[in-house]
Amino acid sequence: MRIVKYPNPILLRPTEKIGEIDDSIRQLAAEMLATMHEGKGVGLSANQVGRALHMTVINPTGKKEDELVVINPEITASSGRIVNEEGCLSFPGIYGKVARATSVTVHYTDLDGNSYSIEARDFLARIFQHEIDHLNGVVFVSKLGPAAKIRLASDLKKLEAEYES
Repeated sequence: MRIVKYPNPILLRPTEKIGEIDDSIRQLAAEMLATMHEGKGVGLSANQVGRALHMTVINPTGKKEDELVVINPEITASSGRIVNEEGCLSFPGIYGKVARATSVTVHYTDLDGNSYSIEARDFLARIFQHEIDHLNGVVFVSKLGPAAKIRLASDLKKLEAEYES
């Protein structure tokens, strides 16, 4: 499974909610987890592997027991604000400071169809926000300030040229 890189249009469009959780969704989740770990990431959304589905996988620690498969997530509450550096598997080598909430409540469904609400703080909250942004067609570089966008312009142009070739 390959990670889709910017500026692939699938990254810039909202994904579709998942209705039925079947074996194809479970297989996709397993492949996404493997791809995320291989890329040394902490989160990966379905559109980052070319599937316009409202699902993401998350693992803030790299430990098997901390893996989360998050289907149809929605942030229902947020508080606080912190600016911190982020990167993204779809933007290799590109980093920038992004403002995020320090705490979020996320409602989601797991692979067994069970509904959950999780209160995430700090790093986990940042991961959820980054991945849910992906699912809504928002990439982290769009949240950077003007100076950062200017600083990264040549790196982004390089990714655009690679995509077009």
